[in-house]
Amino acid sequence: MVDTGEPVPYMERTRQCYRALGYAKDYVWARHDDVPFSKLPKPLSESRLALITTANPVDYSGTRQLWSGAIHPAPPRLHTADLAWDKESTHTDDRGTFLPIEVAEKLAGEGVFAALAPRFHGVPTDYSQRSTTEDVAPKVLQRLRDDGADGAVLCPL
Repeated sequence: MVDTGEPVPYMERTRQCYRALGYAKDYVWARHDDVPFSKLPKPLSESRLALITTANPVDYSGTRQLWSGAIHPAPPRLHTADLAWDKESTHTDDRGTFLPIEVAEKLAGEGVFAALAPRFHGVPTDYSQRSTTEDVAPKVLQRLRDDGADGAVLCPL
C-alpha cells in the first residue's frame, strides 16, 4: 500500500467492500441526533478512565459478547482473527496498538489523567445498531460505573 499522504476514504471503501462481498444494501452508519456523549464530570487530570476494545479474549468461543479483562496483568494477546481489518497491510501481533494499557498507564503517571480503571472492556462487533444501543451500551455503562470510571477511551481494532 502506497502512502499518498491523503486521508483514506474510509466510508467509500467500506461501501465498495460490502458491494464486493455481495451485500444488496450499503452499510448504514449509526446516526444520533442527540449524541449520547457528555463532558467529563471533572478535569481530565482528576479522572479515572477505562479502555474499551473490539477485540475478543484469547479463549474466544465464536460467540461475540460483551466481556471484561483485568488491566493487571495486561493480556499479552487478544483474539482478532475473526474480525475485519486489513490483514495485508498490518497485523495485530502487538496488542498495545489496539489496547494501549502501558501507554495509558504512562500518561496517567505523567498526570494527564488520574488513573486507569481496573478493567478494560471488550464489546462485540455484531453490526447491529439496535443491539449496540439497547443491550451492549447500557451494560458497558454499568461496568464503567462499577469500576468507578469517569470516562472511556474507545480503542477499536
